Amino acid sequence: MKSLWNDQDAAKYPTDLALRVYTSRLLGQDPSLVLHGGGNTSVKIRQNNLVGETEDILYVKGSGWDLATIEEEGFAGVKMPHLLKLAKLKALSDSQMVNELKTQMIQANAPSPSVETILHAILPYKYVDHTHADAVVTITNTAEGRKRIEEIYGDRVVIIPYIMPGFDLARLCAQEFEVQRGDNTIGMVLMNHGIFSFGETAQESYQRMIELVSQAEDYLQKHDAWNIPQTPVTFPQTPLSHTLAELRYQVSQAAGFPVILALHQTPKTLRFAQRDDIQTISQQGPATPDHVIRTKRLPLLGRDVQGYITAYQTYFNTHLAQAKETKTMLDQAPRVILDPELGLGAIGQNAKAAAIVADIYDHTIDIIERATLLGGYQALPPDDIFDVEYWELEQAKLAKGGKPPVFAGEVALVTGAASGIGKACVDSLLKRGAAVIALDINGEITQLHKRPDFCGIPCDLTDETAIKQALEQGIRQFGGIDMMILNAGIFPPACRIENLSTEQWRRIMNINLDANLVLMREVYPFLKLAPKCGRIVVIGSKNVPAPGPGVAAYSASKAALNQLTRVAALEWGQDKIRLNSIHPNGVFDTGIWTEEVLEARAKHYGLTVQEYKTNNVLKEEVTSQDVAELAASMCDGLFRKITAAQIPLDGGNERVI
Repeated sequence: MKSLWNDQDAAKYPTDLALRVYTSRLLGQDPSLVLHGGGNTSVKIRQNNLVGETEDILYVKGSGWDLATIEEEGFAGVKMPHLLKLAKLKALSDSQMVNELKTQMIQANAPSPSVETILHAILPYKYVDHTHADAVVTITNTAEGRKRIEEIYGDRVVIIPYIMPGFDLARLCAQEFEVQRGDNTIGMVLMNHGIFSFGETAQESYQRMIELVSQAEDYLQKHDAWNIPQTPVTFPQTPLSHTLAELRYQVSQAAGFPVILALHQTPKTLRFAQRDDIQTISQQGPATPDHVIRTKRLPLLGRDVQGYITAYQTYFNTHLAQAKETKTMLDQAPRVILDPELGLGAIGQNAKAAAIVADIYDHTIDIIERATLLGGYQALPPDDIFDVEYWELEQAKLAKGGKPPVFAGEVALVTGAASGIGKACVDSLLKRGAAVIALDINGEITQLHKRPDFCGIPCDLTDETAIKQALEQGIRQFGGIDMMILNAGIFPPACRIENLSTEQWRRIMNINLDANLVLMREVYPFLKLAPKCGRIVVIGSKNVPAPGPGVAAYSASKAALNQLTRVAALEWGQDKIRLNSIHPNGVFDTGIWTEEVLEARAKHYGLTVQEYKTNNVLKEEVTSQDVAELAASMCDGLFRKITAAQIPLDGGNERVI
């Protein structure tokens, strides 16, 4: 492991707290040290308060901040004298501790201090760094973990047996630190948890962390437990979308709410899932107790979907629920699925949560494999895992989480998504918590959003093979499809019937009608498996109820699509799939309405551009966002008992009325 310290960069951070930010970010850049907000850092500073008194303040990383991107405001300042008094108490509940920490903060609007605040306070060093370094966690998760740590570090570190984070850990560390500390002490190892380093300067504390972790890495290399054997794997060639959708449905049923199931089928995940001993090593528990909080549950192997869920429940009911008979399981759904053909399925209530689960388990795989090479992976006993899972602070955090977004855990497919109404639909669905698969012939669709709940796929909707490939890609990323907004289409230049070529007629029908038939047919099996029932919204046109001259092909294609939607509503109602249509008119913020076209059309009717835009009964302009918000609402519970509806969105068109 290499130090990232740079004197020139460090010079840009002139204060003690600023340097704390700098080295915290250095730690956060390395996922083998900290992952998704894990780890902790602090600095002790003497400063004057508002009335001129000098105070000793501990600045510790606040809740919700990630070391990789932390700013000064991400540290909570807490008064040291009271922290040291708390450390001398014989007992203090975690809820009481949190309350005491908040009463001693110097800024009311600062983030909540870490639950390890008292631990950082009792360590007699200006700077304290704490990480969950993979190499150290690997070694501590073996049968002879403590002996190996002693062999690696000697008297350079204090060794603390595992105890759950909080007040009890702080008290134990205070006691053990006084006993074990020597002149050579530069760090502390918390078994099955992580490693601390200390220093009087930010550079010293940071570089000691790098030095200590490097020693652990060197030890693994020396004992042939660093380089994981890269045995060949075979990737299944068959499509997996239907298997994944069925699996996601079963997991959602077990969880009681829709989930995202993201497939990670790589040589690494397949190789791990195909191990002969996978059912043993994958069931021993998480690499650190922090990870069981984030992943909730860890993996089990199985292709039989219902059998998988049943076996999963049996395992945890036996090993955890019996450990604490007075408590019940919060949920029965897994967070990780391992399968020799699928690889790894990461599960979360949204796409971001599933991505975090995948990242954590990616590191867990390395830890398990290296610990196995070192003599055998051995995680914490089930009782300790259960205690962290049902920690009063974790339960309080869950209780305060609030109501999830309306489409949390659900997946929407939007066509023609790169611009106009389609793009607005994507934004509206994301805002409501859905993960979105966005299709468009424009290759820039891949760059529309850079976030874990968006999957932009270039796709020619007139190509059936391309549609099937796009569905496979999207479902591998999110696990299924719950909603579909059929928006893609073309509006050709005006052309009277006597001048309409057969080629042009067929081209318009192919895009506006045939492509949507293929999409509906191919997506139907996935909509049947939607945990909250499938939904389709068709973006139609005012030309369905009120066609105009010069647009025969367009009007006929939209009318045929409308009729197709009505028939599908009749046929798929038994599957609880509902289909509804929106007939917009005059949506002028789309690509076909350039300034030149708008001015020409307004002039034709003797109107200004603004008068032309609001040329309806209500004198209101209809925008892409208006259509998108209605489309999203039609997928919500408000329309749960409505199917085959046709809603005009035109401000009141006299011909339609």
